[in-house]
Amino acid sequence: MKPLNTNLFKPLFAILAVALACVCMWGCSFEDESHKEWAYRGDKKVVGFLDDSLVIVGDARRWYEVSDEDGDIVGLGAWGHHTLYLYNYRVQENGPRWLDSLDNGFENDFEYFRGQLSDSVIWGGGNPNYYDFQNDISFWKIGEKPKKIKIERLFEGCSHKIFAEKMHEWNDGKIIVLGGTSVIDSLDPYRYIKNALVTYDSNKAYCQYAILDTTARTITYKRLDKDFEWIKQCDDVRAWGNDVYCFMPGEHAFEAVLLRNGKDTIEVPIKFTVGDFWGNVLRPNANLCSFVDGKVVCSGSVWRGGLTFYENDEVVVNLN
Repeated sequence: MKPLNTNLFKPLFAILAVALACVCMWGCSFEDESHKEWAYRGDKKVVGFLDDSLVIVGDARRWYEVSDEDGDIVGLGAWGHHTLYLYNYRVQENGPRWLDSLDNGFENDFEYFRGQLSDSVIWGGGNPNYYDFQNDISFWKIGEKPKKIKIERLFEGCSHKIFAEKMHEWNDGKIIVLGGTSVIDSLDPYRYIKNALVTYDSNKAYCQYAILDTTARTITYKRLDKDFEWIKQCDDVRAWGNDVYCFMPGEHAFEAVLLRNGKDTIEVPIKFTVGDFWGNVLRPNANLCSFVDGKVVCSGSVWRGGLTFYENDEVVVNLN
């Protein structure tokens, strides 16, 4: 099993000491002795791209349970007031073009920013301290409020689920779910494989991907069949209409290709080693590109992670 994301735990060790003391002294409650207070806003992060010039950024605000007596933190708290921003990543501007914040108060943790589903929709789910959603998934469309749906988990031909890390549009209006898996073997009992697709020749118990049906409200974990065996080496994969596109790594660096339906190679104007999809944006080797009249066109903008954007190796936008 993939470990907890412990970097997201901010509380002090003193909180645990207080909790232990409560247990040792027959229990105690903060209900009448504490209150909730908003603290800092967390770091912003890129969660998607809207078009060839706008980037979607998200952050949230931390709250804690605080002692009425001395103001010390006495409870773990959570994240709230989640906010989406739209920034121009081609030109440095004074602030975002647009923002929208949730008035979700002191609710339990829910991760609204797990990734980008489509051009204007961000998906989320579960607790941010875990690398997978639980039973609820959210879809936050730009200009609207997020919608949550409860999902039933199903298994087809396998029993060991993947950890959902990416969701992309797929055939028949469904969504393909990609991610990693923990593999148990004699060499390493807790080996984590980031791309579960590559476990095609492994124990058949290991699921390689999943299909999310938002109408039926089900997620079905599967193994690749013969029709889709060709995607087992893809760094990332999605559908546009009836066609399936895959960033396929090459044997050597800078030999990767963009493949359509397992047979057609789509020309990319730069040489690259790895690629991924962000909504309708293609990102070969950190270059931000898109389809224009059936051809891949790159904007000249480069995003290597973080909140900084480059052109010709020069910083053009810094959102820090």
